[in-house]
Amino acid sequence: MDAGFTAEQDEIRRTLRELLHKRCGAQELRTAVDTSAGHDPALWAALSEQLGLPGLALPEAYGGVGCSATELALAAEEVGRVLAPSPLLATAVLVAPLILALGTEAQRADLLPRIASGTLTAALAAPAAGLALTGDNHGDWAGGGRAGGVQARRAGTGWTLYGEVAPVPDGHRAGLLLVAAHTGGFARSRTLLFLVAGDADGLVRTRQTALDATRALGRLQFRHVEAEPLGDQEDADVPGALARVGDAAAAVLACEAVGAADRVLERTVEYVKQREQFGRAIGSFQAVKHRLADVYVQVQAARSAAYYAAWATAHEERVGGLALAQGLEALRSSAGEAIQLHGGIGFTWEHDVQLYFKRAAGDELLFGPVHRLRAHAADAAALFTATEVPV
Repeated sequence: MDAGFTAEQDEIRRTLRELLHKRCGAQELRTAVDTSAGHDPALWAALSEQLGLPGLALPEAYGGVGCSATELALAAEEVGRVLAPSPLLATAVLVAPLILALGTEAQRADLLPRIASGTLTAALAAPAAGLALTGDNHGDWAGGGRAGGVQARRAGTGWTLYGEVAPVPDGHRAGLLLVAAHTGGFARSRTLLFLVAGDADGLVRTRQTALDATRALGRLQFRHVEAEPLGDQEDADVPGALARVGDAAAAVLACEAVGAADRVLERTVEYVKQREQFGRAIGSFQAVKHRLADVYVQVQAARSAAYYAAWATAHEERVGGLALAQGLEALRSSAGEAIQLHGGIGFTWEHDVQLYFKRAAGDELLFGPVHRLRAHAADAAALFTATEVPV
């Protein structure tokens, strides 16, 4: 692994940071999360048209930029720094790779160029999304149980969906839904993926009240909704595809968490240089220095793990879950110390630090918790499997 960034990667990060600095300040962020969409369509259009962000990891043949998931993860770090609400995670990180991997050529040609241009947003509707995307969809990681979530049944020559799934990132407004549904009943249950238009008959979508308002979540109800199977899935390993995309998504989320942790640490350091007690800045007290130094080390360690996981996604090495665990833990520590060291103002609605604290708590609820991610990694590596010791 080359620890240095390429000129192209540096340019992506620099350009994206400049754009977000201009277009996603504190006031713009709060205004965006209060809209029905949960994000600023003008900002999403700028990210799509000026930077090609939705198509960053898509092939040029489908209108993408032709980069890898590594560049997408580095871009997510900059998005995480400002907590920019956008359909990036749901559209470009979760749905687009599944369409690319499993879709027919006609489906790819129809959907991927529109996703790459930003004109079509998408959401992945899968039960217990956090566990299903970072585990292998077996046993405790089955993501909702064999008979839970959404059921798919044949209706003539097509399929219909019935059931409910929540929470779904950006599911309340996405133009396209990719739904993981169970078929075959309880005895022969298997998971297939279906495409559903956002305005389909029988589909009821509501936005959920979430702890973290910067990551919009929806609840989807399917009442005999017509659906189109994604590709030819008779012989496809859908749970395996979900797990592979989930590992790449975990690497992207790890970078996003590191970006948020780094920014809230920066803000805390700036604040302790200004806040005074006993006639001196609290940042001059050794105890405060030690606490911030511990957080700094934790953030840097999480950044190293996240960067490695981002690199590993392009080399078929699956370490995203561990990197995500470390990133979430660093964000939780950084945001927690920020609340403490900002004093009473830290948890008020008017101050931005509370947004980072809620992001830390919300992401652990969605994609963690940390101990479960590490437990799954330990199981996958057979760390605690009993083996015979040769005499």
